Amino acid sequence: MFGKVKTGQPAAAGPDSSPAECNVVLLGMMGSGKSALTVKFLTKRFISEYDPLLEDVYSSEQVVDQQPVTVRVMDTCDQEGPVNNERYLTWGSVFLVVYSIDSMESFKCCQLYLHMLSLHRKSPIILLGNKLDMDLYRQVSRSEAESVASCYGCVFFEVSACLDYLSVQHVFFEAIRRARKGRGYLVPAVCVSENRAAPLAPSYTTPCFKELPAPTTAKLVTVKTSRAQSKRRATTLTLLKGFKIF
Repeated sequence: MFGKVKTGQPAAAGPDSSPAECNVVLLGMMGSGKSALTVKFLTKRFISEYDPLLEDVYSSEQVVDQQPVTVRVMDTCDQEGPVNNERYLTWGSVFLVVYSIDSMESFKCCQLYLHMLSLHRKSPIILLGNKLDMDLYRQVSRSEAESVASCYGCVFFEVSACLDYLSVQHVFFEAIRRARKGRGYLVPAVCVSENRAAPLAPSYTTPCFKELPAPTTAKLVTVKTSRAQSKRRATTLTLLKGFKIF
């Protein structure tokens, strides 16, 4: 199931846990696409506009390499960069540091997160370039990102939250594999390409909408299902403000 859950210390996990648990933390500058990636992984949908000041934790039951796992995803909101980070440093099992390939500013910001994580944690880290669909406006080259990832000893991927669900799923599944391997109680991670995420068979997720705002207290907003840069008229969806997952 997934839905907003209260943050706290993760339950102990081990070979006898059924299912195992993994806490995934998404870090990066506002606007890099953390919320879009979270929603894409949990619902297979792309929504381009969110409340940038909203931070939540979501839970989803997944099956990775034939093993059930409860995945908790923290979609963070750091208005001042990697400060006041105790809430996720002591909670996360694995960290996805996200930047937008069309924003050098977001790439520089993600390096602050990588430096902070290297000082405080030994948990696995994945450097993730988002908005691959914006390659025409690219400001961060793949080679630059690969060099930074190599310096911090983390794996690197580029994906598009609005295009390919399987690539996004693959990144999250690889994060889970590395978290499992780091804790020493699950099978080793499979061989992956750091340049392109290989498609994986989708797993089944049972939604559970808990602690979502009541419709009577929500305000209607309209969001686009495609990027603003598109010259074609985009289809719009009317959504309830405050809902992050639909």
